Amino acid sequence: MCVLDLGAFFHILEPFLSDGDGAGSRSLVVLPTYNERDNLEPIVRQVLSKLSGATVWVVDDNSPDGTGEVADRLAAEDHRIRVIHRQGKLGLGTAYVTAFTKALSEDFDFLVQMDADFSHDPRYLPELLDALHEADLVIGSRYTAGGGTQNWSALRRAISRGGNWVARLGLGLKTQDATGGFRAFRRSTLEQLDYDDLGLRGYGFQIEVVYQVEERGLRIVEIPIIFVERASGESKMSKGIVWEAIVHIARRRLRMLRRNRARRPDPRPQGETVLRK
Repeated sequence: MCVLDLGAFFHILEPFLSDGDGAGSRSLVVLPTYNERDNLEPIVRQVLSKLSGATVWVVDDNSPDGTGEVADRLAAEDHRIRVIHRQGKLGLGTAYVTAFTKALSEDFDFLVQMDADFSHDPRYLPELLDALHEADLVIGSRYTAGGGTQNWSALRRAISRGGNWVARLGLGLKTQDATGGFRAFRRSTLEQLDYDDLGLRGYGFQIEVVYQVEERGLRIVEIPIIFVERASGESKMSKGIVWEAIVHIARRRLRMLRRNRARRPDPRPQGETVLRK
């Protein structure tokens, strides 16, 4: 007699029974943190209010203000929340690499990366995930029609605009907001990234991901968001992060030029003998 395992049966049917908004149990939201004690609990609560079936991973870089302890308390109270503790301030990009690689060892179909300081409004989460029906990577964009920023200084606007301009010019990117950090990925997209080139802290990491996705011919969709400057805590922006991005773009550009030269066909007729004098 064959005994039907209903749990296994519904697990097989789950992709077909999903409501299609990407907000099911196989969605993961990653929140890197460093000194975000005041922001962490409200941002996590809002994320889960928008995506009730999602899992939230807090990746904390040993915050001296006790953010890690807040994260542990939240995880103890709610099984949807987990914490990855790192040994020090290792940077935003490496936090995402840690989460991406770990997520690929588990059963997640969609992954969202976002800041924990409310610069990225959780109300956009359903729209980001819904757009994955037509894309491999969705970016919450400040620089597409309808997007923008609030409470930024003229210097901050210039740095952000300049970074995107340099990325498009230097790497030939089509994406308007290549430095934006509010993103949703398909699992298949994460599986195609070259993580050896993603050991970057800030803007450089975001740009490199876009470069790799475009280079592989994958689909990127930008949806407009309003990016609001944090109201609590300190910005992680620094001269070092900006300089890292500039240097990375220059190095990547040189690699592109060398690769193009290597691919350039030999103009000499086949079989021609070249005599050295």
